[in-house]
Amino acid sequence: MKVSVIGTGYVGLVAAAAFSDFGNDVLCADVDADKIERLRRGEIPIYEPGLEDLVHRNAAAGRLRFTTDNAEAARHGEIIFLAVGTPSSGTDGSADLSYLFRAAEEIGRHLDHPAVVVDKSTVPVGTAERVQRIISSQTDQPVVVVSNPEFLKEGSAVADFMSPDRVIIGTDDPHARELLTRLYKPFFRTNDRILYMDARSAEVTKYACNAYLATRISFINDIANLCDAVGADVELVRKGMGSDPRIGPKFLFPGVGYGGSCFPKDTRALINTAREHGLSLDLVAAAERINEAQKLVLVRKVRARFDGDVVGKTFAMWGLAFKPNTDDVREAPALRIARTLITDGARIRGHDPEAGPNFVEALGATAAESFTLVDDPYEAARDADGLLLVTEWHEYRSPDFDRLRELMRTPALFDGRNQWDRSVVEPLGFSYTGIGR
Repeated sequence: MKVSVIGTGYVGLVAAAAFSDFGNDVLCADVDADKIERLRRGEIPIYEPGLEDLVHRNAAAGRLRFTTDNAEAARHGEIIFLAVGTPSSGTDGSADLSYLFRAAEEIGRHLDHPAVVVDKSTVPVGTAERVQRIISSQTDQPVVVVSNPEFLKEGSAVADFMSPDRVIIGTDDPHARELLTRLYKPFFRTNDRILYMDARSAEVTKYACNAYLATRISFINDIANLCDAVGADVELVRKGMGSDPRIGPKFLFPGVGYGGSCFPKDTRALINTAREHGLSLDLVAAAERINEAQKLVLVRKVRARFDGDVVGKTFAMWGLAFKPNTDDVREAPALRIARTLITDGARIRGHDPEAGPNFVEALGATAAESFTLVDDPYEAARDADGLLLVTEWHEYRSPDFDRLRELMRTPALFDGRNQWDRSVVEPLGFSYTGIGR
């Protein structure tokens, strides 16, 4: 099948590479000429395990091509995916759909054949209908707009796309449904988890999933803070909760809050959509408030350890990305932690396997004067007054604690992901502080 994908971010590039890997003729478009040129040279602009090999293999086979010309993409695809960014707009949390609408208008102007256009971007309820009107105003060709939300997790996006737990196709049009079923069928070898519904229900489903998962994270973080207050251990509590089959263990890991491109943006957009319809979604709003406060939980613990005075102290920070296996630092808790400690008068030495350059850029020039990025995690800990584990990359799970003890000025561990065992580190001379422990 001939497939076009507009947008080369996490969703667009992964989708384009995956569809081409199953034999489809895929053209991927983006207005960013530098990014397209890098992709043509085989350079992958984002870090995502498995993506580089997937792109290289299919580009070499001629099944995956890149262009800056949306008109070429419009003429190429019998199915055209819109995977452009829909960032938060202003202070109300609403989704900025300007990139999506511009892409839709350009597709409509250059479409020369019947097509199915697919909203792959995360969009508010009713967007498919608006995109339908925009495209139809520009062309006489028959067009059906479908909502097909993505459910990829950064760090495992390729695996998620190749082996999806479900694919939601939001349309009432039989031809569009049949065409997308053909496209997705090869991804389901042992089961058929394609769910069909109307476009509005598909749009709500995407937001509802992310809001629910975000709420679970905020809930267990709230419980962790209670455990700190009453002297309980949240690790035991979450295991007790997770063993209940009605609850399950996933997304019940306490820490320093969620970040990234999806949960923060999507919860705010859902709250805004509810507000526009006279509803408040108090539970989702509370989850968002709790998360913002949770990003400072390690700062509060650091201040308490040093009696509120961290001026002139140096802290090592392990993990800068918002989660492991990505270089994405959007809304990363590490940014809020670093900026706050620097404002308090501290200096930070940070390490991350992939996200360091992105973190320094996002931190800003003023804060970056008190932040040093290093290539070795142990070098970050040299003469440090404390070590903050913020992102749980595998290489931080079992460090050489004897070596750390010798390197650090003050052997204080602040475990923002509850990865380390108090019974192991305290006999070595460390003070240990976890989340809810």
